[in-house]
Amino acid sequence: MIGVLDLQGDVVEHLDHLDRLGLAARRVKEAGDLENLAGLILPGGESTCIARLMAEAGLDREIREAFQGGLKLWGTCAGAILLATTVKGERPHLGLVEMVVERNSFGSQLDSFVTQAVVPAISPEPLELVFIRAPKILEVGRGVRVLLRLEDYIAAAETDGALVTVFHPELTPSAAFHAYFAAKCGVPLPSETSRTIGGWSGTSWTRYSSLRR
Repeated sequence: MIGVLDLQGDVVEHLDHLDRLGLAARRVKEAGDLENLAGLILPGGESTCIARLMAEAGLDREIREAFQGGLKLWGTCAGAILLATTVKGERPHLGLVEMVVERNSFGSQLDSFVTQAVVPAISPEPLELVFIRAPKILEVGRGVRVLLRLEDYIAAAETDGALVTVFHPELTPSAAFHAYFAAKCGVPLPSETSRTIGGWSGTSWTRYSSLRR
C-alpha cells in the first residue's frame, strides 16, 4: 500500500491517480498510519506549513525512522523541499536526499507554467509538467541520480529510496510517475492498468475528495 501525507496540499489529487491505477492507498495523518506502507508521497503545498504540522504530530521523526527501515518516499514540489538536505535561506526539514533546493525559484504564483519534456526513465512519450511556485534543485550529491534536467536546474531526481520532482505529476492526465513510484516501492500494478488515465480532467479528483477521510 502507498500512503499520501494528509496534512496540507495536493492530497486528493494523488489519491485519485493511485485509485485510477488500481492501487490501494491510505491518508497519513499520524504515526500509526505509516504501519505496513511500502511508500509515502509527500505532496505539493506549503513546505513550511507541512513541516510545522509534521513536527507537531511527531511525524517528521517517524518518517525518518521509517525511511531508514525501507519506506520509499516521493516528494512533489513542496515535498521535494522537505526531503532536501540543504534549502537555501532556511533550515532543512526531513533532510533525507542530498541536494540543494531553492524555494519559489521561478517567482510568484503568477509565474506558474506548464511545459513538456521526455523523462526517459519514466516514459518514452513527452510528459506534461506543471510548475506552481516551484522550487529548483540546484545541486545533487553522491547517490542521487538526475532524471530530468531543464536549462540551469534539475527538475527530477532519485535515490534508491526516494523520488523527487519539483513539478506536479498529479495535476496531469498521466499516471506514469505514479506507476514508476509504485514499481520503486515494489507494489505491482494490475496487469490491465494504463499509465494514461482515461476520463481524467482537471477537476476529476473532486469525485474523490470526500472519500477515505
